[in-house]
Amino acid sequence: MATDSWSLARARVAELFRRRGGEGRQQAIEGQLDSNERLVTEAEDRDLVRRTLLPMWQLELRSPLQRDPEAAEELRALIEEVRPAGSSTPKWVQDVVVRDNAKAFVVQSGNIVNHHHGSGPVPDRPAEPSGNDGGRGDGRIGGAAR
Repeated sequence: MATDSWSLARARVAELFRRRGGEGRQQAIEGQLDSNERLVTEAEDRDLVRRTLLPMWQLELRSPLQRDPEAAEELRALIEEVRPAGSSTPKWVQDVVVRDNAKAFVVQSGNIVNHHHGSGPVPDRPAEPSGNDGGRGDGRIGGAAR
């Protein structure tokens, strides 16, 4: 909804329901699709509205699939037809905001493992006061700035 492929998807979904429920069912589905489209286009967070509507449409589409196994192939073809070119898998977006000299380690697939060995300070971190700073508590050792 609210994308370039929406009008094609809308027409194909309505046709799927018309073939399996008649004109009345098609009109009801078109009304529901139009109402949902308005919700998405008027929303501040369109993705949130889409995610909220998804379970309802999963239930709605399950009905023709249960009554007519051939609907599954038609639905697969519909999905392939409206899927953007070159997009066989979902794309993920991750926003990371780091402030005040913090660091962020980001993984979008797989694992990240950080190891730090030794008794010295972690790289790029100031040393903890060790008592060798003359009680100043400023992290300087022997009067020299680190």
